[in-house]
Amino acid sequence: MKTTNYFNTFIQVAEDCPIAAAEVPPQKANERTVAAIQFEALYHHPYRYTSDDVLFQTFAEKKQLAGQEELAEAREAFFAKGQPCFRSSPLTKRYGWGVHSNADGKVALYALESEEYQKLSQDNGLKQVKAMRSKRA
Repeated sequence: MKTTNYFNTFIQVAEDCPIAAAEVPPQKANERTVAAIQFEALYHHPYRYTSDDVLFQTFAEKKQLAGQEELAEAREAFFAKGQPCFRSSPLTKRYGWGVHSNADGKVALYALESEEYQKLSQDNGLKQVKAMRSKRA
């Protein structure tokens, strides 16, 4: 089974992120966006979930999966192949949120303009990675 989890890592906002301060992803009228689902899970529950948990939760909601057995089977199939990690999330690429993974692989969001973001992005004890660029250099 493949994983998207990082440990002791900080994913910095993409170099070509179009904003200077983090934004809450907008909601669509009829359904929640990928960014909104991920934001709500992480913003309201920091360090509760792993990256795998949030990314699968997003997939399951978009596919309208329900029931423990269906979810268990779908999760196994979902992670049988490689999945994009938070480096490609709209939160880190477009909306100005950094993602910190602690030693247990649990994740939390930090706003680009926050003091905590600055501290984490300069912490040599963490592996530092950038979110993927939206455009080629």
